[in-house]
Amino acid sequence: MAEDERKEEVGTTIVEATVEGEEMKPWEQHSAVISIPRFDYKASSSLLSHSHSAFLITCPIKREKSATKEAIAILEKYIVSNPDAKRRKICMEDATKESNVSGEDAVNEHENSESGTSIEKSDILSLVKLTRSGLLLFTFPFGKSPAVVDIVSQIFQSLESGILKSPLWCNRILPIQDTCRLEEKELKKIVTRLVDQFMTNRQKETGNTVKFAVGYNRRGIEETEMKNLRKASSDPDVFALLDRNKCFSVVAAAVKEVVPDSTVDLKDPELSVLVEVLPLSRVPDKTAIVGVSVLPRTLVSTKPRLCIKALVSDTKEMKGKKR
Repeated sequence: MAEDERKEEVGTTIVEATVEGEEMKPWEQHSAVISIPRFDYKASSSLLSHSHSAFLITCPIKREKSATKEAIAILEKYIVSNPDAKRRKICMEDATKESNVSGEDAVNEHENSESGTSIEKSDILSLVKLTRSGLLLFTFPFGKSPAVVDIVSQIFQSLESGILKSPLWCNRILPIQDTCRLEEKELKKIVTRLVDQFMTNRQKETGNTVKFAVGYNRRGIEETEMKNLRKASSDPDVFALLDRNKCFSVVAAAVKEVVPDSTVDLKDPELSVLVEVLPLSRVPDKTAIVGVSVLPRTLVSTKPRLCIKALVSDTKEMKGKKR
């Protein structure tokens, strides 16, 4: 089998490449459209101190660069904070060069500037460095909380109507409404607030009761790591929420605190609480951060497990992973 051949022109974003004798997809060929942003290494420390809204994106391993370009192109169409702006601006803070976990080198920061259009703080997304491949995390600044669930809903509507083409590399986009340390008090506080917000916005649809389900993804946290974390801590309960059943009980109690008559329904929930452990780089030992989302039934799938819907069909997604 012929080896991959790549030729990159230093100092530009122009890439010419062939894979096994075939031309690469147009998205990769025309990388001059959008260049790869650098990681914002300050983002992890901010996540430790403050709650942030974000997008967690899954993609095939070793396709993080392509998925990053594609994600920026998709998000810039739907995140508009300045009504006078002709295009969405996504700026990333500069950082020192460092390769990501998949072995891809960091490249020049993307600067999408337009004369006569101001850039506000709410126009900034940070690309956060993670410790696991096949994942991308974009965070908004502290204090800026756009309606990330509505943004993802609009993306799905555009895909269904044909306005937006099916992505090649981005498999799923999870809208994270808030982040917090993996501690019972903080997690319960966020879930309670988000469920209350959900019920207020959809009171006419759901009434005073609601069927709900809880999804928990300890992404990147293996059983051995969990044991090591517990042993290293002087407090045996500090990582109790890494236990799936414990986390479920805390989240369920928070939901019932807002809606006492709520019931669990794993097949067709009206409301789904998704908790994602974020594999952040450059965080202290014995520390875990989670992203929390409360989603309507239109954005989730329940088989084979509860999760955000895929942007493309399972067939297309599996085909993309084989590339």
